Amino acid sequence: MSSPDASALAAASTHHAPHAPGRGPLAGPVLAGPVARLLVPAVPALLSLALGLWGVGRGHSMWRDEAATWQVAHRSAADIVRMLSTTDVVHGLYYLFMHALFEIFGDSTLTLRLPSVLGVAAAAGLTAATGRRLAGCWAGVAAGIAFAVLPVVQRYQQEGRSYALVAACVAGATWMLVTALQRRQRRHWWGCAGLLLVAALLNWFSLLALPAFAVTVAFAVRRGERRTVRAWALPAAVVVLGSLPLILASRSQADQVSWIKPPTPATLIGLLAMAVVAVGAAFVPHPRSGPATTATVALPLLLVPQSALVLISLVKPVYVDRYVIFAQTGAALMIGLLLGVGATAAHARWPRVRPWAPIAAVSGVAVLALLPVETGLRASTSRVDDVFAPAEAVSAVARPGDGVLFIPAARRDTALVSPERFRGLKDLALTETPLQSRTLKGEEGSPAHIRAAILKSSRIVLISDAKPSSGAARRDVAKRGTLADHFVRLSDTVTGGRRVEVYEKKQQRQADGRPVGG
Repeated sequence: MSSPDASALAAASTHHAPHAPGRGPLAGPVLAGPVARLLVPAVPALLSLALGLWGVGRGHSMWRDEAATWQVAHRSAADIVRMLSTTDVVHGLYYLFMHALFEIFGDSTLTLRLPSVLGVAAAAGLTAATGRRLAGCWAGVAAGIAFAVLPVVQRYQQEGRSYALVAACVAGATWMLVTALQRRQRRHWWGCAGLLLVAALLNWFSLLALPAFAVTVAFAVRRGERRTVRAWALPAAVVVLGSLPLILASRSQADQVSWIKPPTPATLIGLLAMAVVAVGAAFVPHPRSGPATTATVALPLLLVPQSALVLISLVKPVYVDRYVIFAQTGAALMIGLLLGVGATAAHARWPRVRPWAPIAAVSGVAVLALLPVETGLRASTSRVDDVFAPAEAVSAVARPGDGVLFIPAARRDTALVSPERFRGLKDLALTETPLQSRTLKGEEGSPAHIRAAILKSSRIVLISDAKPSSGAARRDVAKRGTLADHFVRLSDTVTGGRRVEVYEKKQQRQADGRPVGG
Protein backbone atom coordinates (compact mmCIF):
# COMPACT_ATOMS: atom_id res chain seq x y z
CA MET A 1 0.00 0.00 0.00
CA SER A 2 1.21 3.51 -0.72
CA SER A 3 1.69 5.98 2.08
CA PRO A 4 -0.80 8.87 2.47
CA ASP A 5 -0.02 12.09 0.66
CA ALA A 6 0.50 15.42 2.36
CA SER A 7 -3.08 16.59 1.89
CA ALA A 8 -4.50 13.50 3.57
CA LEU A 9 -2.09 13.92 6.44
CA ALA A 10 -3.04 17.58 6.81
CA ALA A 11 -6.73 16.68 6.75
CA ALA A 12 -6.16 14.17 9.52
CA SER A 13 -4.50 16.83 11.63
CA THR A 14 -6.46 20.05 11.08
CA HIS A 15 -8.89 19.45 13.89
CA HIS A 16 -6.15 20.52 16.32
CA ALA A 17 -5.29 24.10 17.16
CA PRO A 18 -1.72 24.75 16.00
CA HIS A 19 -0.30 26.06 19.24
CA ALA A 20 -2.57 24.89 22.00
CA PRO A 21 -0.54 23.01 24.59
CA GLY A 22 -0.51 19.33 23.74
CA ARG A 23 -2.50 19.90 20.55
CA GLY A 24 0.18 20.40 17.83
CA PRO A 25 -0.36 19.52 14.16
CA LEU A 26 0.57 15.87 14.67
CA ALA A 27 -1.00 15.43 18.08
CA GLY A 28 -3.36 12.67 16.94
CA PRO A 29 -6.61 11.63 18.57
CA VAL A 30 -5.31 10.09 21.82
CA LEU A 31 -2.97 12.44 23.66
CA ALA A 32 -4.25 15.94 24.27
CA GLY A 33 -4.38 18.70 26.86
CA PRO A 34 -3.04 18.14 30.41
CA VAL A 35 -2.53 14.44 29.79
CA ALA A 36 -0.13 15.21 26.96
CA ARG A 37 1.76 17.80 29.02
CA LEU A 38 2.44 15.08 31.59
CA LEU A 39 2.88 11.92 29.53
CA VAL A 40 4.81 13.28 26.57
CA PRO A 41 7.93 14.18 28.59
CA ALA A 42 7.36 11.55 31.30
CA VAL A 43 7.48 8.47 29.05
CA PRO A 44 10.89 9.25 27.46
CA ALA A 45 12.29 10.48 30.76
CA LEU A 46 11.34 7.26 32.55
CA LEU A 47 12.74 5.15 29.69
CA SER A 48 15.98 7.14 29.83
CA LEU A 49 16.17 6.78 33.59
CA ALA A 50 15.79 3.01 33.30
CA LEU A 51 18.49 2.83 30.63
CA GLY A 52 20.77 5.03 32.72
CA LEU A 53 20.43 2.96 35.89
CA TRP A 54 20.86 -0.31 33.99
CA GLY A 55 24.46 -1.38 34.63
CA VAL A 56 25.44 2.04 35.95
CA GLY A 57 28.35 0.52 37.91
CA ARG A 58 29.90 -0.82 34.67
CA GLY A 59 31.36 -3.82 36.48
CA HIS A 60 33.01 -1.63 39.14
CA SER A 61 35.13 0.26 36.61
CA MET A 62 36.13 3.89 36.20
CA TRP A 63 38.00 5.43 33.30
CA ARG A 64 40.60 8.19 33.41
CA ASP A 65 38.26 11.18 32.88
CA GLU A 66 35.98 10.01 35.67
CA ALA A 67 39.05 9.46 37.86
CA ALA A 68 39.81 13.17 37.49
CA THR A 69 36.31 14.01 38.74
CA TRP A 70 36.65 11.52 41.59
CA GLN A 71 39.93 12.77 42.98
CA VAL A 72 39.15 16.49 42.55
CA ALA A 73 35.70 16.15 44.14
CA HIS A 74 37.41 14.73 47.25
CA ARG A 75 39.35 17.96 47.76
CA SER A 76 37.99 20.84 49.79
CA ALA A 77 36.18 23.63 47.95
CA ALA A 78 39.12 25.96 48.65
CA ASP A 79 41.60 23.44 47.25
CA ILE A 80 39.47 23.00 44.14
CA VAL A 81 39.41 26.74 43.54
CA ARG A 82 43.19 26.90 43.97
CA MET A 83 43.65 24.06 41.49
CA LEU A 84 41.56 25.86 38.85
CA SER A 85 44.26 28.51 38.53
CA THR A 86 46.56 25.90 37.01
CA THR A 87 44.35 23.26 35.42
CA ASP A 88 40.81 22.26 34.39
CA VAL A 89 39.21 25.66 34.97
CA VAL A 90 36.70 24.73 32.26
CA HIS A 91 35.30 22.06 34.61
CA GLY A 92 35.42 24.17 37.77
CA LEU A 93 31.70 24.54 38.37
CA TYR A 94 31.15 20.83 37.78
CA TYR A 95 33.92 19.87 40.22
CA LEU A 96 32.42 22.08 42.93
CA PHE A 97 29.00 20.57 42.28
CA MET A 98 30.36 17.03 42.58
CA HIS A 99 32.27 17.98 45.73
CA ALA A 100 28.98 19.07 47.28
CA LEU A 101 27.30 15.81 46.27
CA PHE A 102 30.14 13.74 47.76
CA GLU A 103 29.86 15.71 50.99
CA ILE A 104 26.10 15.15 51.18
CA PHE A 105 25.67 11.61 49.84
CA GLY A 106 29.12 10.09 50.21
CA ASP A 107 31.48 8.93 47.50
CA SER A 108 30.49 6.01 45.29
CA THR A 109 30.34 5.29 41.58
CA LEU A 110 26.57 5.76 41.83
CA THR A 111 26.96 9.24 43.30
CA LEU A 112 29.57 9.95 40.64
CA ARG A 113 27.31 8.98 37.73
CA LEU A 114 23.80 9.67 39.00
CA PRO A 115 23.85 13.39 37.97
CA SER A 116 24.58 12.29 34.40
CA VAL A 117 21.83 9.65 34.54
CA LEU A 118 19.32 12.25 35.74
CA GLY A 119 20.66 14.87 33.32
CA VAL A 120 20.05 12.72 30.26
CA ALA A 121 16.63 11.69 31.59
CA ALA A 122 15.76 15.38 31.95
CA ALA A 123 17.12 16.10 28.47
CA ALA A 124 14.97 13.30 27.01
CA GLY A 125 11.86 14.74 28.67
CA LEU A 126 12.67 18.28 27.55
CA THR A 127 13.35 17.10 24.00
CA ALA A 128 9.94 15.44 24.02
CA ALA A 129 8.31 18.64 25.31
CA THR A 130 10.01 20.63 22.55
CA GLY A 131 8.90 18.12 19.91
CA ARG A 132 5.33 18.38 21.19
CA ARG A 133 5.36 22.16 20.84
CA LEU A 134 6.76 21.96 17.33
CA ALA A 135 4.93 19.02 15.77
CA GLY A 136 2.48 17.52 18.23
CA CYS A 137 2.34 14.91 20.93
CA TRP A 138 3.37 11.85 18.95
CA ALA A 139 6.33 13.58 17.38
CA GLY A 140 7.32 14.75 20.86
CA VAL A 141 7.11 11.32 22.45
CA ALA A 142 9.10 9.83 19.58
CA ALA A 143 11.75 12.56 19.79
CA GLY A 144 12.26 12.02 23.51
CA ILE A 145 12.53 8.25 23.08
CA ALA A 146 14.97 8.69 20.19
CA PHE A 147 17.20 10.88 22.34
CA ALA A 148 17.14 8.35 25.17
CA VAL A 149 18.01 5.43 22.89
CA LEU A 150 20.82 7.01 20.85
CA PRO A 151 24.01 5.02 21.70
CA VAL A 152 26.21 8.11 21.98
CA VAL A 153 23.77 9.56 24.51
CA GLN A 154 23.64 6.31 26.51
CA ARG A 155 27.43 6.30 26.68
CA TYR A 156 27.75 9.70 28.33
CA GLN A 157 24.70 9.10 30.51
CA GLN A 158 26.88 6.76 32.56
CA GLU A 159 29.99 8.88 32.94
CA GLY A 160 30.93 11.10 35.84
CA ARG A 161 31.57 14.18 33.71
CA SER A 162 29.64 17.34 32.89
CA TYR A 163 28.46 16.52 29.36
CA ALA A 164 25.08 15.04 30.28
CA LEU A 165 24.26 18.05 32.47
CA VAL A 166 25.24 20.35 29.59
CA ALA A 167 22.88 18.40 27.31
CA ALA A 168 20.06 18.85 29.84
CA CYS A 169 20.66 22.62 30.01
CA VAL A 170 20.74 22.98 26.22
CA ALA A 171 17.61 20.83 25.84
CA GLY A 172 15.87 23.08 28.37
CA ALA A 173 17.12 26.18 26.57
CA THR A 174 15.76 24.78 23.29
CA TRP A 175 12.33 24.33 24.86
CA MET A 176 12.51 27.88 26.22
CA LEU A 177 13.49 29.21 22.77
CA VAL A 178 10.56 27.52 21.03
CA THR A 179 8.18 28.68 23.75
CA ALA A 180 9.50 32.23 23.49
CA LEU A 181 8.99 32.26 19.73
CA GLN A 182 5.44 30.97 20.12
CA ARG A 183 4.28 32.94 23.16
CA ARG A 184 6.50 36.02 22.80
CA GLN A 185 7.04 36.39 26.54
CA ARG A 186 10.24 37.96 27.82
CA ARG A 187 10.67 35.49 30.68
CA HIS A 188 11.15 32.64 28.23
CA TRP A 189 13.94 34.49 26.42
CA TRP A 190 15.70 35.06 29.71
CA GLY A 191 15.06 31.48 30.78
CA CYS A 192 16.69 30.32 27.57
CA ALA A 193 19.68 32.58 28.23
CA GLY A 194 19.98 31.48 31.85
CA LEU A 195 20.14 27.79 30.91
CA LEU A 196 22.67 28.48 28.16
CA LEU A 197 24.84 30.37 30.63
CA VAL A 198 24.78 27.47 33.10
CA ALA A 199 25.67 25.10 30.26
CA ALA A 200 28.57 27.36 29.26
CA LEU A 201 29.88 27.50 32.82
CA LEU A 202 29.79 23.70 32.92
CA ASN A 203 31.63 23.49 29.59
CA TRP A 204 31.92 26.50 27.34
CA PHE A 205 31.88 24.46 24.12
CA SER A 206 28.12 24.50 24.70
CA LEU A 207 28.20 28.12 23.50
CA LEU A 208 28.13 26.61 20.02
CA ALA A 209 24.40 26.23 20.64
CA LEU A 210 24.16 30.03 20.56
CA PRO A 211 24.77 30.44 16.79
CA ALA A 212 22.42 27.50 16.21
CA PHE A 213 19.70 29.36 18.09
CA ALA A 214 20.55 32.50 16.13
CA VAL A 215 19.79 30.62 12.91
CA THR A 216 16.43 29.55 14.33
CA VAL A 217 15.64 33.16 15.28
CA ALA A 218 16.67 34.30 11.79
CA PHE A 219 14.17 31.90 10.23
CA ALA A 220 11.49 33.27 12.56
CA VAL A 221 12.35 36.81 11.44
CA ARG A 222 11.88 35.74 7.82
CA ARG A 223 8.37 34.68 8.80
CA GLY A 224 7.58 38.19 9.97
CA GLU A 225 8.69 37.95 13.61
CA ARG A 226 11.13 40.88 13.42
CA ARG A 227 10.67 41.96 17.01
CA THR A 228 12.17 38.68 18.13
CA VAL A 229 15.60 40.05 17.17
CA ARG A 230 15.41 42.66 19.92
CA ALA A 231 13.94 40.16 22.37
CA TRP A 232 16.78 37.69 21.66
CA ALA A 233 19.76 40.02 21.32
CA LEU A 234 20.13 41.17 24.92
CA PRO A 235 19.79 37.73 26.59
CA ALA A 236 22.25 36.29 24.04
CA ALA A 237 24.74 39.07 24.81
CA VAL A 238 24.44 38.33 28.52
CA VAL A 239 25.30 34.66 27.86
CA VAL A 240 28.45 35.65 25.98
CA LEU A 241 29.54 38.23 28.54
CA GLY A 242 28.78 35.91 31.45
CA SER A 243 30.93 33.12 30.04
CA LEU A 244 33.74 35.36 28.75
CA PRO A 245 35.82 35.25 31.98
CA LEU A 246 35.83 31.45 31.85
CA ILE A 247 36.83 31.45 28.19
CA LEU A 248 39.70 33.85 28.82
CA ALA A 249 40.88 31.91 31.88
CA SER A 250 40.87 28.63 29.97
CA ARG A 251 43.07 30.01 27.17
CA SER A 252 46.14 29.71 29.37
CA GLN A 253 45.32 26.00 29.85
CA ALA A 254 44.89 25.21 26.15
CA ASP A 255 47.63 22.58 26.32
CA GLN A 256 45.14 20.33 28.14
CA VAL A 257 43.47 19.53 24.81
CA SER A 258 46.74 18.98 22.96
CA TRP A 259 46.01 15.22 22.94
CA ILE A 260 43.08 15.68 20.54
CA LYS A 261 43.76 14.45 17.01
CA PRO A 262 42.23 15.93 13.83
CA PRO A 263 38.87 14.40 12.84
CA THR A 264 39.28 11.14 10.98
CA PRO A 265 37.72 10.56 7.54
CA ALA A 266 35.31 8.12 9.19
CA THR A 267 34.16 10.86 11.58
CA LEU A 268 33.65 13.33 8.74
CA ILE A 269 31.75 10.79 6.64
CA GLY A 270 29.52 9.96 9.61
CA LEU A 271 28.74 13.63 10.22
CA LEU A 272 28.03 14.18 6.52
CA ALA A 273 25.70 11.18 6.40
CA MET A 274 23.87 12.46 9.49
CA ALA A 275 23.47 15.88 7.87
CA VAL A 276 22.12 14.43 4.61
CA VAL A 277 19.56 12.28 6.42
CA ALA A 278 18.47 15.14 8.69
CA VAL A 279 18.10 17.61 5.84
CA GLY A 280 16.23 15.02 3.80
CA ALA A 281 13.84 14.46 6.71
CA ALA A 282 13.00 18.15 6.69
CA PHE A 283 11.38 17.72 3.27
CA VAL A 284 8.98 15.01 4.44
CA PRO A 285 5.46 16.44 3.95
CA HIS A 286 4.03 17.58 7.25
CA PRO A 287 1.90 20.50 8.46
CA ARG A 288 3.83 23.62 9.44
CA SER A 289 2.68 26.61 11.44
CA GLY A 290 4.06 29.31 13.67
CA PRO A 291 7.41 31.11 13.68
CA ALA A 292 9.40 27.94 14.44
CA THR A 293 9.26 24.52 12.82
CA THR A 294 10.98 21.28 13.67
CA ALA A 295 13.41 21.83 10.81
CA THR A 296 14.31 25.41 11.72
CA VAL A 297 15.00 24.37 15.33
CA ALA A 298 16.48 20.90 14.94
CA LEU A 299 18.72 21.27 11.89
CA PRO A 300 20.74 24.25 13.19
CA LEU A 301 21.11 22.59 16.60
CA LEU A 302 22.30 19.35 14.99
CA LEU A 303 24.57 20.80 12.31
CA VAL A 304 25.96 24.15 13.49
CA PRO A 305 27.81 23.06 16.67
CA GLN A 306 29.35 19.97 15.08
CA SER A 307 30.28 21.73 11.84
CA ALA A 308 31.81 24.63 13.75
CA LEU A 309 33.92 22.30 15.87
CA VAL A 310 35.11 20.45 12.76
CA LEU A 311 36.06 23.73 11.05
CA ILE A 312 37.92 24.92 14.14
CA SER A 313 39.74 21.58 14.15
CA LEU A 314 41.25 22.41 10.77
CA VAL A 315 43.36 24.98 12.66
CA LYS A 316 43.42 23.54 16.18
CA PRO A 317 42.08 19.99 16.68
CA VAL A 318 39.29 20.17 19.26
CA TYR A 319 36.58 17.89 17.85
CA VAL A 320 35.43 15.28 20.36
CA ASP A 321 31.86 13.99 20.17
CA ARG A 322 31.19 14.46 23.88
CA TYR A 323 31.90 18.20 23.61
CA VAL A 324 28.80 18.58 21.42
CA ILE A 325 26.62 15.76 22.74
CA PHE A 326 23.85 18.35 23.17
CA ALA A 327 23.55 18.52 19.37
CA GLN A 328 21.88 15.11 19.46
CA THR A 329 18.73 16.91 20.61
CA GLY A 330 18.46 18.13 17.02
CA ALA A 331 18.85 14.61 15.65
CA ALA A 332 16.21 13.32 18.04
CA LEU A 333 13.73 16.04 17.03
CA MET A 334 14.10 15.08 13.36
CA ILE A 335 13.68 11.39 14.15
CA GLY A 336 10.64 12.25 16.24
CA LEU A 337 9.16 14.22 13.36
CA LEU A 338 9.52 11.26 11.00
CA LEU A 339 7.99 8.83 13.48
CA GLY A 340 5.22 11.28 14.36
CA VAL A 341 4.33 11.76 10.70
CA GLY A 342 4.38 8.02 10.15
CA ALA A 343 2.28 7.23 13.21
CA THR A 344 -0.36 9.85 12.40
CA ALA A 345 -0.45 8.79 8.75
CA ALA A 346 -0.92 5.16 9.76
CA HIS A 347 -3.85 6.14 11.97
CA ALA A 348 -5.37 8.21 9.15
CA ARG A 349 -5.27 5.23 6.79
CA TRP A 350 -6.12 2.55 9.37
CA PRO A 351 -8.14 4.15 12.20
CA ARG A 352 -7.81 1.07 14.39
CA VAL A 353 -4.04 1.58 14.53
CA ARG A 354 -3.51 4.00 17.39
CA PRO A 355 -0.60 6.42 16.85
CA TRP A 356 1.29 5.11 19.86
CA ALA A 357 1.49 1.59 18.43
CA PRO A 358 3.95 2.29 15.56
CA ILE A 359 6.10 4.46 17.83
CA ALA A 360 6.19 1.76 20.52
CA ALA A 361 7.01 -0.90 17.92
CA VAL A 362 9.84 1.08 16.33
CA SER A 363 11.24 2.03 19.75
CA GLY A 364 11.16 -1.58 20.93
CA VAL A 365 12.88 -2.80 17.78
CA ALA A 366 15.54 -0.09 18.13
CA VAL A 367 16.29 -1.03 21.74
CA LEU A 368 16.53 -4.72 20.86
CA ALA A 369 18.62 -4.10 17.74
CA LEU A 370 21.03 -1.96 19.76
CA LEU A 371 21.24 -4.50 22.59
CA PRO A 372 24.80 -5.63 21.71
CA VAL A 373 25.92 -1.99 21.68
CA GLU A 374 24.04 -1.21 24.88
CA THR A 375 25.48 -4.15 26.80
CA GLY A 376 28.94 -3.31 25.47
CA LEU A 377 28.66 0.26 26.76
CA ARG A 378 27.95 -1.10 30.24
CA ALA A 379 30.91 -3.49 30.33
CA SER A 380 34.07 -2.73 32.29
CA THR A 381 36.02 -2.90 29.01
CA SER A 382 33.86 -0.30 27.24
CA ARG A 383 36.21 2.64 27.87
CA VAL A 384 39.80 3.18 26.89
CA ASP A 385 40.95 2.16 30.36
CA ASP A 386 39.86 1.31 33.90
CA VAL A 387 41.81 2.83 36.78
CA PHE A 388 40.53 0.27 39.29
CA ALA A 389 41.89 -2.79 37.43
CA PRO A 390 45.62 -1.90 37.60
CA ALA A 391 45.23 -0.94 41.25
CA GLU A 392 43.99 -4.46 41.94
CA ALA A 393 46.94 -5.86 40.02
CA VAL A 394 49.38 -3.73 42.01
CA SER A 395 47.98 -4.97 45.30
CA ALA A 396 48.57 -8.55 44.11
CA VAL A 397 52.23 -8.14 43.10
CA ALA A 398 53.64 -5.31 45.21
CA ARG A 399 55.51 -5.67 48.51
CA PRO A 400 55.80 -3.11 51.29
CA GLY A 401 58.76 -0.83 50.60
CA ASP A 402 58.65 -1.24 46.81
CA GLY A 403 59.05 1.83 44.67
CA VAL A 404 56.37 2.78 42.16
CA LEU A 405 56.60 4.68 38.88
CA PHE A 406 53.97 5.95 36.43
CA ILE A 407 54.43 6.44 32.67
CA PRO A 408 53.13 8.94 31.79
CA ALA A 409 52.66 10.81 35.05
CA ALA A 410 48.91 11.06 34.40
CA ARG A 411 48.63 7.32 35.08
CA ARG A 412 49.12 8.21 38.74
CA ASP A 413 45.33 8.52 38.72
CA THR A 414 45.04 4.82 39.56
CA ALA A 415 46.86 5.46 42.86
CA LEU A 416 44.89 8.64 43.58
CA VAL A 417 41.58 6.81 43.16
CA SER A 418 42.66 3.68 45.07
CA PRO A 419 45.25 4.89 47.62
CA GLU A 420 44.73 1.85 49.85
CA ARG A 421 46.15 -0.39 47.10
CA PHE A 422 49.38 1.63 47.09
CA ARG A 423 49.86 1.85 50.85
CA GLY A 424 53.47 1.09 51.76
CA LEU A 425 54.81 1.92 48.28
CA LYS A 426 57.08 4.88 47.59
CA ASP A 427 56.29 7.13 44.63
CA LEU A 428 59.85 7.60 43.35
CA ALA A 429 59.32 10.43 40.85
CA LEU A 430 56.87 12.58 42.82
CA THR A 431 58.18 15.75 44.45
CA GLU A 432 54.87 17.56 45.04
CA THR A 433 51.51 15.89 45.55
CA PRO A 434 48.56 16.92 43.38
CA LEU A 435 47.20 18.90 46.32
CA GLN A 436 50.49 20.69 46.94
CA SER A 437 51.06 21.46 43.27
CA ARG A 438 47.42 22.39 42.58
CA THR A 439 47.34 19.93 39.68
CA LEU A 440 45.63 16.66 38.79
CA LYS A 441 48.70 14.43 38.72
CA GLY A 442 51.26 16.17 40.94
CA GLU A 443 54.75 17.40 40.06
CA GLU A 444 57.63 15.06 39.30
CA GLY A 445 61.32 15.75 39.79
CA SER A 446 63.94 16.24 37.11
CA PRO A 447 65.24 13.27 35.11
CA ALA A 448 68.37 13.25 37.29
CA HIS A 449 66.26 13.22 40.46
CA ILE A 450 64.16 10.35 39.11
CA ARG A 451 67.21 8.35 38.07
CA ALA A 452 68.78 8.74 41.52
CA ALA A 453 65.55 7.69 43.26
CA ILE A 454 65.23 4.60 41.05
CA LEU A 455 68.80 3.50 41.74
CA LYS A 456 68.14 3.63 45.49
CA SER A 457 65.36 1.06 45.13
CA SER A 458 65.79 -2.68 44.77
CA ARG A 459 62.27 -3.47 43.56
CA ILE A 460 59.93 -1.27 41.53
CA VAL A 461 56.36 -1.51 40.25
CA LEU A 462 55.71 0.35 36.98
CA ILE A 463 52.23 1.35 35.80
CA SER A 464 51.88 2.46 32.19
CA ASP A 465 49.52 2.30 29.22
CA ALA A 466 48.95 -1.08 27.63
CA LYS A 467 49.95 0.52 24.32
CA PRO A 468 52.69 3.10 24.93
CA SER A 469 52.20 6.38 23.07
CA SER A 470 54.90 8.06 21.02
CA GLY A 471 56.69 11.23 22.07
CA ALA A 472 57.58 10.34 25.65
CA ALA A 473 58.62 13.15 28.00
CA ARG A 474 62.23 13.37 29.16
CA ARG A 475 61.25 12.19 32.62
CA ASP A 476 59.62 9.08 31.18
CA VAL A 477 62.65 8.38 28.99
CA ALA A 478 64.77 8.54 32.16
CA LYS A 479 62.46 6.06 33.90
CA ARG A 480 62.55 3.55 31.05
CA GLY A 481 66.27 3.92 30.49
CA THR A 482 67.24 3.44 34.11
CA LEU A 483 65.04 0.40 34.47
CA ALA A 484 66.46 -1.13 31.29
CA ASP A 485 70.07 -0.56 32.38
CA HIS A 486 69.88 -1.62 36.02
CA PHE A 487 66.78 -3.77 36.50
CA VAL A 488 65.28 -6.98 35.22
CA ARG A 489 61.56 -7.44 34.69
CA LEU A 490 59.96 -10.08 36.88
CA SER A 491 56.34 -9.90 35.71
CA ASP A 492 54.14 -8.15 33.18
CA THR A 493 50.37 -7.88 33.58
CA VAL A 494 47.98 -6.08 31.22
CA THR A 495 44.58 -5.23 32.69
CA GLY A 496 42.03 -2.49 32.23
CA GLY A 497 43.99 -0.84 29.45
CA ARG A 498 47.06 -0.47 31.69
CA ARG A 499 50.28 -2.45 32.06
CA VAL A 500 51.64 -3.38 35.51
CA GLU A 501 55.27 -4.50 35.53
CA VAL A 502 57.51 -5.53 38.41
CA TYR A 503 61.26 -4.89 38.19
CA GLU A 504 64.06 -6.03 40.44
CA LYS A 505 67.60 -4.65 40.53
CA LYS A 506 70.14 -6.81 38.74
CA GLN A 507 72.64 -6.53 41.60
CA GLN A 508 70.02 -7.75 44.03
CA ARG A 509 69.35 -10.86 41.94
CA GLN A 510 73.06 -11.57 41.65
CA ALA A 511 73.50 -11.20 45.41
CA ASP A 512 70.69 -13.70 45.92
CA GLY A 513 72.33 -16.12 43.48
CA ARG A 514 69.52 -15.93 40.93
CA PRO A 515 70.06 -15.56 37.17
CA VAL A 516 69.81 -11.96 35.97
CA GLY A 517 67.69 -13.01 33.02
CA GLY A 518 65.07 -14.24 35.52
